[in-house]
Amino acid sequence: MVSVFARTAIGPYEAGQHVHVRLTAADSHLTPRSYSIASPPGSPELELAIERLERGEVSPYFHGPARPGDTFEIRGPIGKDFVWRAEDGGPLLLVGGGSGIVPLRAIARHRAAVAPDIAALLVYSARTWDEIVFRDELLHLEASDPNFTVTLTTTREPRRRAQDFDSRLDRALTLAILERWGASPRRIYVCGGNAFVEGVTSAMIADGIDPGIIRAERYGGRDPGADI
Repeated sequence: MVSVFARTAIGPYEAGQHVHVRLTAADSHLTPRSYSIASPPGSPELELAIERLERGEVSPYFHGPARPGDTFEIRGPIGKDFVWRAEDGGPLLLVGGGSGIVPLRAIARHRAAVAPDIAALLVYSARTWDEIVFRDELLHLEASDPNFTVTLTTTREPRRRAQDFDSRLDRALTLAILERWGASPRRIYVCGGNAFVEGVTSAMIADGIDPGIIRAERYGGRDPGADI
């Protein structure tokens, strides 16, 4: 993942929204892509966290030839369904797989800034410890905030912390994590690849969670959650 900081006039945005980024090639070919906003509302710069896709048309540019001062087109903010505001309250459950952590990081940071008394649990599945995006930041936030809990699970290597897991986030593990947390979420946000989001949301609904409190954001194309 690479973080891109942009100064833009898109206007105010909310935690959980995304933008369209469009690059124009030398032959005037336009290549638009959607990226979740990683920075919380009110940040002086818009931050995007972009995963490199080897066959992608846009992400290799940001991981390669892009330089400070380059310009590109941004449209947005976009999306009103996958946003969290302080008045939405909590307890708040955030569940991410792979690069699906990006909008959840924005929500977590926004909650810490405007409503730190709201209990929140972030459950994050990645292949390995080194692929946990924003890992140090999230663990620091957990250590400094008694109302914010992080549970990690890695699918391709053993866990590094005793309180974490090293298996896929299936129905049994999801239920165990929620039982250990001991809170009943009022708002749930799930983000990741198609298979990951479908599996997590189906497990929650099967265990009696009201589907009306679940908000899901899924990535199409190559499914980054297929083996998470």
